[in-house]
Amino acid sequence: MRVQTEEWRRFIPGVRMYKGKKTFFYNGEKLYDEENEEPLIYDWKERDSWQVIIVLPGVEVISKLAIWDCNNVETVIMTDSVRRIEDGAFWRCWSLENVRLSINLEHIGDCTFSACYSLTSIFIPPSCRKIGECAFHGCEKLIILQIPQHTELGEYVIERTALMKASPFTTDSLGGYEVNDAIHHEEVNDWIKNRHADDEFSLHRACSSYNPLDEVIFDIVKRQGLKAFKKQDSVGVTASRYLSENPYTEIKEQNMIKRYILDMMGGAI
Repeated sequence: MRVQTEEWRRFIPGVRMYKGKKTFFYNGEKLYDEENEEPLIYDWKERDSWQVIIVLPGVEVISKLAIWDCNNVETVIMTDSVRRIEDGAFWRCWSLENVRLSINLEHIGDCTFSACYSLTSIFIPPSCRKIGECAFHGCEKLIILQIPQHTELGEYVIERTALMKASPFTTDSLGGYEVNDAIHHEEVNDWIKNRHADDEFSLHRACSSYNPLDEVIFDIVKRQGLKAFKKQDSVGVTASRYLSENPYTEIKEQNMIKRYILDMMGGAI
């Protein structure tokens, strides 16, 4: 999931096979006519053939409904020039599993990833100031959502997700919930940000952060032992999984384990 910016600079916008996948190299152009409710440039059949979206260097805004309803897109990778994703940009990309956001992203619009049924995890960079209403609504498998404390969250951000179903809040069988006032939304949004606040989940917090540090993770493992990698948080996710799915790091759990064992052996000699 690492962005190979230098490699992609040689690509021109358009569709071509890349590493065995039908890939659309996006240059920020408007792709959907909202007034006439039809795609521009590429028809529905072509859009349905895309498997990977790569947002090219220099693109700052992903336009409204740009990639929506592209049912076979599995991976979206953004270079770090992207600052805004407008409303519904990836809405109903049913097969979307992997998303690497720009580390300079500031805004995620309303319904941006709504109904991305296959999406299991997404990590929000610290640059993000706002996530709009229903941004991940209906992402049935979404269980990992890491959000900075300062990021403003709209209403219904995680309704009908696996994360909402696993939360301490009362929901229906699909993860939907009744809301009578804004206070309830504030409680849900506060819980999303603070469920790893306790020290017992410090490894979860470190492994899911933007730019995790080897020394921080190693120090926690030294204090808590290797079992900390397999400890489940309140929604049933281990620190090991947070680390393996975090697109902003190349730290490997296996390397941490080897280092821990060597350190313990050295201490015993």
